[in-house]
Amino acid sequence: MNMITNHLPTAELQALDAAHHMHPFTDANGLATKGARIITRGKGVWLTDSEGNQIIDGMAGLWCVNIGYGRKSLAEVAARQMEELAYYNTFFQTTHVPAIALAAKIAELAPGDLNHVFFAGSGSEANDTNIRLVRRYWQVKGQPDKRVIIARKNGYHGSTMGGGSLGGMSPIHAHGGMIDGIVHVDQPYWWGEGADMTEDAFGLERAKQLEDKILELGVENVAAFIGEPIQGAGGVIVPPATYWPEIQRICDKYGILLIADEVITGFGRTGNWFGSETFGIRPHIMTIAKGLSSGYQPIGGSIVCDDVAAVVAEGGEFFHGYTYSGHPVAAAVALENLRVIQEEGIIDHVRNVAHPYLKERWDALTDHPLVGEAKLVGLMGSIALTPDKAKRAKFASESGTVGFKTRERCFANNLIMRHVGDRMIISPPLVITTAEIDVLIERAKKSLDESYAILKAEGLMVAKAD
Repeated sequence: MNMITNHLPTAELQALDAAHHMHPFTDANGLATKGARIITRGKGVWLTDSEGNQIIDGMAGLWCVNIGYGRKSLAEVAARQMEELAYYNTFFQTTHVPAIALAAKIAELAPGDLNHVFFAGSGSEANDTNIRLVRRYWQVKGQPDKRVIIARKNGYHGSTMGGGSLGGMSPIHAHGGMIDGIVHVDQPYWWGEGADMTEDAFGLERAKQLEDKILELGVENVAAFIGEPIQGAGGVIVPPATYWPEIQRICDKYGILLIADEVITGFGRTGNWFGSETFGIRPHIMTIAKGLSSGYQPIGGSIVCDDVAAVVAEGGEFFHGYTYSGHPVAAAVALENLRVIQEEGIIDHVRNVAHPYLKERWDALTDHPLVGEAKLVGLMGSIALTPDKAKRAKFASESGTVGFKTRERCFANNLIMRHVGDRMIISPPLVITTAEIDVLIERAKKSLDESYAILKAEGLMVAKAD
């Protein structure tokens, strides 16, 4: 068996990596100079690198390892499925047991009439599916001009051409353009953009932008609105309480489809099975991935309501799909992952144990001189770094300078906590214990202290002029 356990020395692995491996969202030359950190093992919420360091994973991989690393039962299910049926497609009027069982299980767990699943290999692919689904829906209904999808600036829906276009990340748009028929409205980020408005008033104002945009474009041209219940990659931006009810009202009023991108917020992350339940959203389509298999296999999908599924079916053949739609090994592993979440009561653990304890400790980080705001929903949190708490001020330095320095201190202290601009974000495995939360917080505090000392020494604790 070709298992790389007794690996080459770290420096040799780093050199091979730099020579041949192109990394996502990475400055290749910068990484080659520094050398990638090489992760060799995972167990629970802990990672081990090639130098033997024990790292607490405050990001659950990329928001996905909900049940923690090293689950033997998922490996056993994968091996068994590979022996029985390693692969078959679901094109050409065929199917297989894992895809059937997983679709039925997802329909059972999903709220409302979200009873149908179109499988993909990732959340990005699923959002590409959604573009075609909503445009096909309106074609079949005799309204082919309803093609425009409204999304949000700083939203993230993947980095394929479709997903990257739906997302509102300007660096992605700058590296290869956008597909047509997608427009963006402002994000509901009160702390950074709310000025003197109350949170409630700001939430309504940002939701009203959707209505204004529908009226500007003409309701006869608008197909759908897409949003994450909480913006994840945008910085764990929790919308004001007024925001989602108003978005729902507007979508209902104008009869446009509502897509909830649950790639991050699904499968327990917010303390419910889905973020739509946490925020009272009634989507027509829900994008899923990540926590569906806890990252153990690449799988995603679109959960589709009865009406959309029936209309698309009425139109005859739907010319869309992927080689790995409903891959039998991925589907079998996802089923086992859902069994673990249910039978171990992991969502109850999030709601009743991990969230309340982490919230108390997370909120206390606002006592730190660098921290202006702390937000936490379920096990998805962020802190805003600021040189002036009272004014919710931005740093004079380029956005992300301070966040990056703080992230580097976290990594040096064996804590994985990401930065988005000058916000620090976490999303630990849902199985994290109170003792492990203590470790996470202590390492976060130490990193904030070190970053603060560096910023003062370098003269960076300066607010941006208004």
